[in-house]
Amino acid sequence: MKERLEKLLNNCYAPISHFGVSSVLVTKDGHYFEGVNVEDASTRAGICAERNAITSFVTAGYKKGDIKEINIMLSSGRIGTPCFVCRQLISEFCDEDTMINCYTKNGEVKHFTVKELCPHPFGEEDLL
Repeated sequence: MKERLEKLLNNCYAPISHFGVSSVLVTKDGHYFEGVNVEDASTRAGICAERNAITSFVTAGYKKGDIKEINIMLSSGRIGTPCFVCRQLISEFCDEDTMINCYTKNGEVKHFTVKELCPHPFGEEDLL
């Protein structure tokens, strides 16, 4: 997975921050959905790699609970976890025990469950 994430970093579009993020979502039935961060001049209208992969997953017809794992790599060489906007979407489409694997280019990896990253998620039940 490390090599796939590292190669995918080449597709990031980050002309302002020069901070690339790649993500590979793996479904329970073995399909892969890739995402990279895409910036624009207003910076707020861009999309993170994790949300990019999740929106492709949804577009392909997958549903909540179909995600086996999400893998992430930063161009900075550090371990990074999803931002809080991504954590919201992750918590809506993943089970609490879904693994979020955060890689570095040198092979270090840290594993988190969705429950660890999102201990108190905001969900549909909060809207009632």
